[in-house]
Amino acid sequence: MATLIIILIVIAVLVVMGAGIYNRLVALRQSANQAFADIDVQLRQRHDLIPNLVETVKGYASHERGTLEAVVAARNAAVAAQGVDDKVQAENALSGALRGLFALSESYPDLKASANFAALQAELANIENKLAAARRFFNNAVGEYNAAIQQFPAVLFAGPAGFQPRTFFDLGEGRAAAEAAPEVRF
Repeated sequence: MATLIIILIVIAVLVVMGAGIYNRLVALRQSANQAFADIDVQLRQRHDLIPNLVETVKGYASHERGTLEAVVAARNAAVAAQGVDDKVQAENALSGALRGLFALSESYPDLKASANFAALQAELANIENKLAAARRFFNNAVGEYNAAIQQFPAVLFAGPAGFQPRTFFDLGEGRAAAEAAPEVRF
């Protein structure tokens, strides 16, 4: 009889412990999902701003069709991207196309002096700052989630319960350009 009670107590402790681990993993997964949704909001704002930017540049540099078409194509690919890996790749391509667009502005003093272009460029810079913060938050949430599913005893429950590691929102090759300090010339 005492053995049966001890076995029941051990089973009850394991069930409570398993439920606690499962709930913690669910909460961490939801935190990572919410962080990715925050990135998505910033990306939508960025995507919505780009057509206005392209139209402004088109008015000053209409014969630069290749650059403008590259930005539009990269934006459309970024809007259509699904999942973290696809979004990272599409956003890196879009960032490269936007760098080309802003480099183009150096060749057109009237465009560079345009108040509309300057306002759009400032708004895009603001969105990029918010996006960088959202990426850091997402990567932190993913790091916590990934660590939690790999720690003992959660590792025993995570795989069978369907908890898989998440991918970080890494800038890849664009990281050096994104982290480089801006060059100021007088």
